[in-house]
Amino acid sequence: MSILLDEILELPVAERIKLVEEIWDSINGSPEAVHITPEQKAELGRRLEDHRANPGGNFSWDEIKAEALSR
Repeated sequence: MSILLDEILELPVAERIKLVEEIWDSINGSPEAVHITPEQKAELGRRLEDHRANPGGNFSWDEIKAEALSR
């Protein structure tokens, strides 16, 4: 695997990002294959309930990204 990884790391950044997106899409297409612990499931449930109780208390990705890039 390290030979493959070395080859991937030699790719331009834009191509590596595209590869990561393709890998993520393949994972996202099989959510049942991703196993979470009971603790993770409980945390996700807590966050969902928090969001339902206070839907305006969250930030969009665009807001978070803009804040991060402004630093």
